[in-house]
Amino acid sequence: MASEEASLRALESLMTEFFHDCTTNERKREIEELLNNFAQQIGAWRFCLYFLSSTRNDYVMMYSLTVFENLINKMWLGVPSQDKMEIRSCLPKLLLAHHKTLPYFIRNKLCKVIVDIGRQDWPMFYHDFFTNILQLIQSPVTTPLGLIMLKTTSEELACPREDLSVARKEELRKLLLDQVQTVLGLLTGILETVWDKHSVTAATPPPSPTSGESGDLLSNLLQSPSSAKLLNQPIPILDVESEYICSLALECLAHLFSWIPLSASITPSLLTTIFHFARFGCDIRARKMASVNGSSQNCVLGQERGRLGVLAMSCINELMSKNCVPMEFEEYLLRMFQQTFYLLQKITKDNNAHTVKSRLEELDESYIEKFTDFLRLFVSVHLRRIESYSQFPVVEFLTLLFKYTFHQPTHEGYFSCLDIWTLFLDYLTSKIKSRLGDKEAVLNRYEDALVLLLTEVLNRIQFRYNQAQLEELDDETLDDDQQTEWQRYLRQSLEVVAKVMELLPTHAFSTLFPVLQDNLEVYLGLQQFIVTSGSGHRLNITAENDCRRLHCSLRDLSSLLQAVGRLAEYFIGDVFAARFSDALTVVERLVKVTLYGSQIKLYNIETAVPSVLKPDLIDVHAQSLAALQAYSHWLAQYCSEAHRQNTQQFVSLISTTMDAVTPLISTKVQDKLLLSACHLLVSLATTVRPVFLISIPAVQKVFSRITDASAQRLVDKAQVLVCRALSNILLLPWPNLPENEQQWPVRSINHASLISALSRDYRSLKPNAVAPQRKMPLDDTKVIIHRTLSVLEDIVENISGESTKSRQICYQSLQESVQVSLALFPAFIHQSDVTDEMLSFFLTLFRGLRVQMGVPFTEQIIQTFLNMFTREQLAESILHEGSTGCRVVEKFLKILQVVVQEPGQVFRPFLPSIISLCMEQVYPIIAERPSPDVKAELFELLFRTLHHNWRYFFKSTVLASVQRGPAEEQVENEPHFSAVMQAFGQSFLQPDIHLFKQNLFYLETLNTKQKLYHKKIFRTTMLFQFVNVLLQVLVHKSHDLLQEEIGIAIYNMASVDFDGFFAAFLPEFLTSCDGVDANQKNVLGRNFKMDRDLPSFTQNVHRLVNDLRYYRLCNDSLPPGTVKL
Repeated sequence: MASEEASLRALESLMTEFFHDCTTNERKREIEELLNNFAQQIGAWRFCLYFLSSTRNDYVMMYSLTVFENLINKMWLGVPSQDKMEIRSCLPKLLLAHHKTLPYFIRNKLCKVIVDIGRQDWPMFYHDFFTNILQLIQSPVTTPLGLIMLKTTSEELACPREDLSVARKEELRKLLLDQVQTVLGLLTGILETVWDKHSVTAATPPPSPTSGESGDLLSNLLQSPSSAKLLNQPIPILDVESEYICSLALECLAHLFSWIPLSASITPSLLTTIFHFARFGCDIRARKMASVNGSSQNCVLGQERGRLGVLAMSCINELMSKNCVPMEFEEYLLRMFQQTFYLLQKITKDNNAHTVKSRLEELDESYIEKFTDFLRLFVSVHLRRIESYSQFPVVEFLTLLFKYTFHQPTHEGYFSCLDIWTLFLDYLTSKIKSRLGDKEAVLNRYEDALVLLLTEVLNRIQFRYNQAQLEELDDETLDDDQQTEWQRYLRQSLEVVAKVMELLPTHAFSTLFPVLQDNLEVYLGLQQFIVTSGSGHRLNITAENDCRRLHCSLRDLSSLLQAVGRLAEYFIGDVFAARFSDALTVVERLVKVTLYGSQIKLYNIETAVPSVLKPDLIDVHAQSLAALQAYSHWLAQYCSEAHRQNTQQFVSLISTTMDAVTPLISTKVQDKLLLSACHLLVSLATTVRPVFLISIPAVQKVFSRITDASAQRLVDKAQVLVCRALSNILLLPWPNLPENEQQWPVRSINHASLISALSRDYRSLKPNAVAPQRKMPLDDTKVIIHRTLSVLEDIVENISGESTKSRQICYQSLQESVQVSLALFPAFIHQSDVTDEMLSFFLTLFRGLRVQMGVPFTEQIIQTFLNMFTREQLAESILHEGSTGCRVVEKFLKILQVVVQEPGQVFRPFLPSIISLCMEQVYPIIAERPSPDVKAELFELLFRTLHHNWRYFFKSTVLASVQRGPAEEQVENEPHFSAVMQAFGQSFLQPDIHLFKQNLFYLETLNTKQKLYHKKIFRTTMLFQFVNVLLQVLVHKSHDLLQEEIGIAIYNMASVDFDGFFAAFLPEFLTSCDGVDANQKNVLGRNFKMDRDLPSFTQNVHRLVNDLRYYRLCNDSLPPGTVKL
């Protein structure tokens, strides 16, 4: 015994030293190694058993349990049966003797170790494992311990990790399912007993019949008065022990519900009991009593009671989240909803002393979260099932949900409720679309609720009604979606408004427009307060209260303008004529507002509070332009109608808009406003395309400003947008006009002079043989290249999908600039930032104008690039120039992707040099680099080369394949094909999961479209190599997220030659597997059934992989030698 005693002392001092602040990392590593070696010894567990029963040191106990855990999970097969019996009997005895005194984390760990033994040995060698747990639960002294054991068993055995064979996992699940009814019965009994025991002694008198606790709504929601009566019982006051037992029982239920199927085992009495406990969460009275009684223990009690409510709601939500509901369970569900809505009514009941909001504020935040989760699950999963029950009053439910939503104490809670309304509106919209005949009936049923919702959501985004809450929202910090808290609030609110608009267009419009009108009156009335001062114009509103009111009104106007813009889509298409007058009213107001803002230059005005009011005025102006832009599709439809009637009204709308836009296209205007004006101009030029646009004086003014070399240049983004608009005015065909009235000759000349003016400085950079180039500082040259190419690239990109004529004119205008670019390219090959921009420009040209460029010139460009990108240049770009260099190579590969996709024979001669470039120059540089740069683009290029040029490799005609049969197929350019396939195979051995997924998809696509796996060369030399690699990937768990895709790919490959797979590949694969013995290999082979359908085959693959890993784990033998502490 002395050695055990000495070892214990040594271990205690080692542990104390390990966790001491002064211990160095080096020493910690030494101690760790010593402890690991000790744990690996055969028989170390005997020492640990002694340590557990003789020490009070937490670290030592934790270490000893870890040794046991390791022994049971990794070495159990090798432990002699006598030792196993001893461990199985000693550990439970230890737990029983000390469970009350052990720290909770040690006790829980010990429970887990015992459950781990059960996972290996129950029922064959540890037959009383589960009966012991049931006995613990039934004995009052050990009920909490039994419940902890039960929960741990549910966690570890129902969904075990992968260190078990598939057969054992299935056996355990079946064994547990057999016990479900007994376990649920026990848990119901425990909860009911506690409730009943404390109900009798509850001191609170029952509510009087007049207390208004159960109104009409309740009798509607609850079929039987008895259940209403049950739920109206006062909530009992529990002692600490009972509360602890109930919380453990509810935790067990929540975990059990996560995996057991919905069935009759879940009885009505169990559901009712869970609901009794759910009431703890919304019982303010109990919390009040706790705080009134003052002592800290009572406060803790109040929180604990709240926690019982949270746990009960977790149980309910686990049941709610199951979509597959057996017929016999539907009635239970209905009962669950009725009981939950009783709680919802309790939470939202408004009596004078207590507003709904302050009641919600007093409830536990987690309880509110769980309740909201319940409502979301109800609407998203079960509403369509429940709505058909006549006894379920959906409209009353919406009334409660409305109160619950608009009294949420936090912004996050409100957002979550808005999500529920969005789900409900989506449900309603899809229901109406599927049953158009009932549209009126459905809408009539919900109309009042929807109008209420709309009005309230609109009120919530206005400072006029909701200032205190809105001022709390942050409007500066961007979240992951690049929006501020305020923008998110507004966007989610407007989505709800838009969905109501889709269902009830007239109601929504008549609700929104008057509110917009009110705020517009204030804005348009500002003109009378503008006075001229020495330095310019000033807004003569100075009283603090007036400034605050103006600030609120402007913020609201800005939000309402966004709302009006969001609704633009509901005025076009089939309903254009029916809603024309409403839309026209809106557009006329918007045009008036934008012109007003531009004319009196509100963006440059001085105000009493410049830091607040100036941004407000700029924002309203920018939002009015953006709202008008949202109506560009409506204007386009009006344009085609007006073309038939030639109305003056349309012409004046467009020209007034241009009068509002033009003054804003200036360097003196703030960027936010300038960009809004530019975007509106682009929409008019691109979407609306009125014939007369170019003849409007305001537009001509913009033309002369942009082409004037002396004028100050706009910021880059604005310059690009304005040039795009001007180019589109000249290039895009006018709608509803025949080809001969398009005035192409005039427009072509104008476009050429526009591009000529925009590229003047750039073209002067061209090296000239006659007059040598005058030297300009490199930075200045770079600025010219950047500015010109960003504009030209944008113009080409926006024309690429248009008619041939437009593209032709565009290329004619650009021709000289393109030639200059090609001439400049070699000079800048070592400046990766310039090369990057030039290649972007060429990529856009290849995508949009390659037909117009013509074959000879295109060939010249490709040849220039192939000559410039030598092995050395590629290596320099990829290895030494960081991300810009890699981007350059990626763009070059993208250009080649466009080339190899071109149909016909034109670029076929380039294929050998493109494939050589990929396989001999780019691939060797990147193959071994861990970085994903360039790889995705390279493999996409290889895939496109194969996909679009299949006959370059497999020439056979239909006739030849009929004569010879598919097996005789000839392969052309075989070395190239094999090299490409080898590169794909290599990519599956690398850790990058995105590349793996992309390349697996490419192979599968080639098989679907071109029968890749069936080709003789693939089938005979590569097929099983690929299957082998994919299986190894599954065994190593390196790309676990792609398990399903890998399984399907293995099936598609194996299905080409199932006989070969089962007879040759599988035995060979198992023979080559290390870490498993011959007997285990036989079992693995036998368990792989010869199924040839996809689901069974992939199931067999995953079974093979799981069991192979399990056997390897079992076979990890113990190292010899012992270590003394």
